[in-house]
Amino acid sequence: MREIYEVLERSEVATDPECVEKLKRFVQELLAWNRVHNLTGARSKEAIEEQIADSLRPLGFLSPVDTLLDIGTGAGFPGMVLAIALHRTECTLCEPLKKRAAFLRHVTRRLDLENVKVEAVRVEQLDVKPYDLITSRAVADTSSLIEWSRPFIGENTELLFYKGEQVYKEVDGLDRCNIEIVSHKKRNYLWIKEAIKC
Repeated sequence: MREIYEVLERSEVATDPECVEKLKRFVQELLAWNRVHNLTGARSKEAIEEQIADSLRPLGFLSPVDTLLDIGTGAGFPGMVLAIALHRTECTLCEPLKKRAAFLRHVTRRLDLENVKVEAVRVEQLDVKPYDLITSRAVADTSSLIEWSRPFIGENTELLFYKGEQVYKEVDGLDRCNIEIVSHKKRNYLWIKEAIKC
């Protein structure tokens, strides 16, 4: 958990014992479910902790938000991890695959996450309302993610997409949206600060 502690310490999120304890319990739950349901390729404790650190790293540059939508949460990255850390933020996790959604609901109950709502539908089927922050990791190309996000973009909405090296081929024409690419090793966080202009 050392890398996770370091990431949290560099953010505005307090490294309170409850948050760290819930992240540890999340690791345990995912390891147990993954043995049976094959939810993610991260199979060891270390690999899952690496994914958690990857999910949390943007907290070092993002401003606090009241509402968050994560598109395609999968086994919990980044949406569930962010929801654990941002316990005052109302988080909607959109995951259409039933076994993954079942896992997310299980974790929500086991960790008593009152700020989390799991929607087992495609993003196109969600009730339309604006969110402060929309996140997604490894789901689709940037233009598709922006199109899926469009109904949920309000005046001050920011988008945060967890991308790889291909991000540089996907940002043509997005300068008007006030973008920034924050890099760490092979991860490129595409931060779109003025989504309303996209």
